[in-house]
Amino acid sequence: MLEPSHNDELPVIPAKRYFTIGEVSELCAVKPHVLRYWEQEFPQLKPVKRRGNRRYYQRQDVLTIRQIRALLYDQGFTINGARQRMTGDEAVEDNTQFKQIVHQMIVELEEVLAVLKDN
Repeated sequence: MLEPSHNDELPVIPAKRYFTIGEVSELCAVKPHVLRYWEQEFPQLKPVKRRGNRRYYQRQDVLTIRQIRALLYDQGFTINGARQRMTGDEAVEDNTQFKQIVHQMIVELEEVLAVLKDN
């Protein structure tokens, strides 16, 4: 299976509070070992760790991972460049995350509309 090259092609983030590393891996098209590595490289990534050191990511973490993925895979940044971009340019970060949240809401509302039309 080919990995999507753009975040727009990634699956919709379900309406859940916490996600396992396996779920986030699928939602972001990034392998779990890459997610663990990114946690060391990007201070913004701090999943909740519970019993047995199991990671639980929140929706904001998933959006941050998608942003990191876009910087590295789509825009060609290095790890250092992506880290600087994430920490140094808050306006760009906020704008990108805002666009992702709006896109997510539109998709979810369209799904609700489709269900309502069927009834």
